[in-house]
Amino acid sequence: MPSDPTRLASLTDSCCAVTGLQWGDEGKGKVVDLITPGFDGVVRYNGGANAGHSVVVGDQRYALHLVPSGILYPDTRAIVAGGVVVDPDVLIKELDALAGRGVDVSGLVISDRAHVVMPYHKAEDELREQFLAESERQGASDVGADPAAWSGAGDKGASIGTTKRGIGPCYADKAQRATAIRVADLLRPDTLRERLRTICRVKNATLGGLAAGVPGHAAPAFEVDELLEWARNAGERLRAHVTDTTYLLHDMVERGERLLFEGANAALLDVDHGTYPFVTSSSTTALGIPAGTGLPSRHVGEVLGVMKAYSTRVGNGPMPTELFDDTGSKIRERGREYGTTTGRPRRVGWLDLVAVRYTAKLSGATGLAVMLLDVLAGFDELMVCTRYRLPDGTETERFIPDSATLEGVTPVYERLEGFAEEVVDARARADLPPRARAYLELIEREVGAPVRVIGVGPERSQVIAEEPVGV
Repeated sequence: MPSDPTRLASLTDSCCAVTGLQWGDEGKGKVVDLITPGFDGVVRYNGGANAGHSVVVGDQRYALHLVPSGILYPDTRAIVAGGVVVDPDVLIKELDALAGRGVDVSGLVISDRAHVVMPYHKAEDELREQFLAESERQGASDVGADPAAWSGAGDKGASIGTTKRGIGPCYADKAQRATAIRVADLLRPDTLRERLRTICRVKNATLGGLAAGVPGHAAPAFEVDELLEWARNAGERLRAHVTDTTYLLHDMVERGERLLFEGANAALLDVDHGTYPFVTSSSTTALGIPAGTGLPSRHVGEVLGVMKAYSTRVGNGPMPTELFDDTGSKIRERGREYGTTTGRPRRVGWLDLVAVRYTAKLSGATGLAVMLLDVLAGFDELMVCTRYRLPDGTETERFIPDSATLEGVTPVYERLEGFAEEVVDARARADLPPRARAYLELIEREVGAPVRVIGVGPERSQVIAEEPVGV
């Protein structure tokens, strides 16, 4: 049976969410791009420019960071909701790049309530990471270790390993309120000036304090007039796209239009439910949709959880199934596991179904999209983690969303025979080798949700989307 994205989209009566079930980079952009024709709008509801989606159209690859993947469809509205933190520099650059490649970006809509990543947020993000890394080195020296050999931010250290794009400091200001700026503020520079006077005093003091703890680093000094000019220019560039997206989304739903919610980052990076503290700063699962958009959860009829056929992670934090051998390197190269946003090589490991089982439950996943199955072709055997062994020798099937505890677990694997055949030409589940189908069936049994989408290659057409088989 050939892939038909409209059949998949029709599984929900109204709206659908696409969320990542691991540590990110699962291929959410490709899934959103695949099923967008069945929807009237694609909505980004969380995160910032620290997230990235790669979408391949024909021989063209698009790397999207803030713009929803639906922008590649001219008849679909691309909506950035209030739960997103917007970096105007990144967004404007991205819009210009898309327009330069012939993409119509006029349909992009940005919430006037979205918070703005300001230049000082990026400076604070970088200085804070440097400060924490320096604190770790000093701590190593205090206990007799060689500071010159100290690796800096490790899983047990204080440094989080952020992308240094200002996301965390922006969300922190959102919670602190007095130092926060929203997109609407960019459109009223006269009132923004007075707020910036206070903000500059606070931020310059904060940055100065951080820089004092990092030898050889001086804090940048932010001036009101320079920031105001930057904000005025950004506001004018984005003005035509700014509106109240909360009412817009409610109006669309009331007219019977269908929305596709596009999650950024992934469930294991959720600020409340992920591997804290090595997480991002927003609610990354479908639980974040109501808060990030203003639409009640009853409007989300279907949740498609996206996962890779193996595990990857970028940055610090525990990863129980991580591989450090040639097998890990082979998976990394075959899967092109380098960050869309940062270019950093991703950490790679066998599939951790303890984690996916937890995040599928957390997200309310009604179906699964298993991506990059083709990467596993050619392995003699495949390992899948289905339980953890705790330090006391007992075993558990439950994920532990606390980094300090998770570091102490040992993965318990099930061994499956690998499949030698390439799968890039498969367009129906029945086309897959029997051992590849057995791998998918194990996922369905362990997670308790049907596999509805299977990625078998990087191209837009290299995907299987049909009615679920199995559970």
